[in-house]
Amino acid sequence: MDNIKIEGEYIKLQDILKFSGLCMTGGHAKIAVQNGEVELNGEVCTMRGKKVKNGDIIKYDGKEIKAVFV
Repeated sequence: MDNIKIEGEYIKLQDILKFSGLCMTGGHAKIAVQNGEVELNGEVCTMRGKKVKNGDIIKYDGKEIKAVFV
């Protein structure tokens, strides 16, 4: 699992997918979330604008990342 360091208090789910490189484009991230292919803290999340906060774990395509806010 990789830690993704982000400034601020939160980031939207579709944005962290693109920022981390799990998805190559914002459009790809949008479709992945809408299709139920992304897990947030162990549960499928279909809300692209869902706020990801410190310590949240995102899983997509067999890869996991952890959001770490600085």
